[in-house]
Amino acid sequence: MIELKKVSKSFGSTQVLQPTNLRLTPGETTVLIGPSGCGKSTILRLMIGLIEPDDGEVLFDGTPLTPANVKLIRREIGYVIQDGGLFPHLSAQDNVGLLARYLGWEKPRVVARVEEMADLTRLPREALARYPSQLSGGQRQRLGIMRALMLDPAVILLDEPMGALDPLVRFDLQEDLRKIFVSLKKTVCIVTHDMGEAGFFGDRVILLGSGRIVQQGKLDDLIRSPADDFVRRFINAQRLPTVETQGVL
Repeated sequence: MIELKKVSKSFGSTQVLQPTNLRLTPGETTVLIGPSGCGKSTILRLMIGLIEPDDGEVLFDGTPLTPANVKLIRREIGYVIQDGGLFPHLSAQDNVGLLARYLGWEKPRVVARVEEMADLTRLPREALARYPSQLSGGQRQRLGIMRALMLDPAVILLDEPMGALDPLVRFDLQEDLRKIFVSLKKTVCIVTHDMGEAGFFGDRVILLGSGRIVQQGKLDDLIRSPADDFVRRFINAQRLPTVETQGVL
């Protein structure tokens, strides 16, 4: 669905992404993982066209992203960031339905779709009338997911969507998200810094370091056959024996 062909990106004198080839497999969940500054979030922003590559090209369903078509293509991509990225002056329902209304959906259709998304993400319908400041962190994140799914996009991109949540809220949201991904059969790409979360979600895990793909495959492949010392040290720093006892692997 989305493909990067020899894409590189620099900010000033710092190259955050070396020439990279990457393809999201339709219907699967790909997880990007690695230390801070390795290029994970940059890849997501390139995929949705928030930034342009210095070299190479980004394709959506075989079509290169360009300034002329990027706004149209973005309607086929749901994007979730930490804490939902909600507008504080809009109610929960208005936040979720904003783009649909902009595109000319009739009010009954918007309301019906918002309620459908609330049920899917297990957000209480009474929360739809509240403002973001009146909601918990987990509820705000569920709203962000609802908004990303509102137009039924082909691809969902999530940039550390649970990084700011406490462990119990995070656990519940992880469980619900995986069920949603499986039931809707979406193409998904998640950025996380947590190896356990990568193993929980990922059909494929891609470990980045210094702006390049160091190793990819099943999480078990990275654990049992690390490509180099960087992979080995990154895995050891995650204390994965604890993860294994939780049944993630």
